[in-house]
Amino acid sequence: MTIMIDKKDKIILTELKKNARNSTKNIATRVKIPRVTVHDRIQKMIERGVIKSFNVAIDYKKIGFSSEVFIFVSFLPNPEVSQRQLAKRIAKLPGVSEVHIISGEYDLLLKVRGKSLEEIGKLVIDKLRQLQGVGRTLTCACFETVKEEI
Repeated sequence: MTIMIDKKDKIILTELKKNARNSTKNIATRVKIPRVTVHDRIQKMIERGVIKSFNVAIDYKKIGFSSEVFIFVSFLPNPEVSQRQLAKRIAKLPGVSEVHIISGEYDLLLKVRGKSLEEIGKLVIDKLRQLQGVGRTLTCACFETVKEEI
C-alpha cells in the first residue's frame, strides 16, 4: 500500500534525514512550520510506517572498519534452502550490513564492511561460499562513498 505524503512531510523528512536527533522545535524553526504541527506530522508518519526508525550514521573508518565491498551472489537452487532463506542467513554473518534480493545475472547484492580486504576475503571464502545455496560470487571493492543514505 502506497502512503501519500505532502510537501510539508517531505520537508520534515529531509530535516530528519540530516539529523534524526534534531528537536521538533529546531525543525519547526528551520522550516517555518509550527512546532505542534511538526510533532504531529512526525507521529503520524511513525504510526503509518513512513518512518521506520531513527538511525545513527557511523563513520566506520573512525572505528577501524576501513574496507567496504559490494558482493554479488548467485543463488544455486536446491531443496534445502530458498533464496529468501539464504538471504536471511547471509544477513547474520559478521560484517554484512546490507542484503538485497535483486534481478539480473546475480541474485543477491551484499554490502560488507571489515577492518581489511584480507578480513573480508576470509569472510567470503570461509563463511559466505560455504553456505548451501551460494553459487559464484563477485566482490567489488569500494574506493570511496560519495553519497550514502540511511
